[in-house]
Amino acid sequence: MTPPVNGIGGVSSPGYVPAPRAPQSPAAANGASFADELQRSSGGVQFSKHAAERVQRRGIAEDPQTVERLEKGVEMAAAKGSRAAVVLVDQNAYVVAVRNRTVITALDQAHMSNHVFTNIDSAVIA
Repeated sequence: MTPPVNGIGGVSSPGYVPAPRAPQSPAAANGASFADELQRSSGGVQFSKHAAERVQRRGIAEDPQTVERLEKGVEMAAAKGSRAAVVLVDQNAYVVAVRNRTVITALDQAHMSNHVFTNIDSAVIA
């Protein structure tokens, strides 16, 4: 826990300087990461830390068209009242908590073999 600043909470720490914050998701070697692209886009879909790691480790597409299709899939699921969905975009699957528009995990085709999706109430092909 960081100490309070300017005596807030009854502790005075005049020499305290907060450490700079680390970026939420690491940048890809060729520019912004997929998660960064999603957060800049209008749909507001975000990636959990776990999902962002999976996207980068598995080399899942980072183009704006993929982002747009994923967001449209989440919007379609939300319109039907879904709480948790698998959104399929090309050969990739994204498990999404629809209400807070957060991608929980992402899989490419190679990692979908013999995989069972549980605790979802809908699937969207975007």
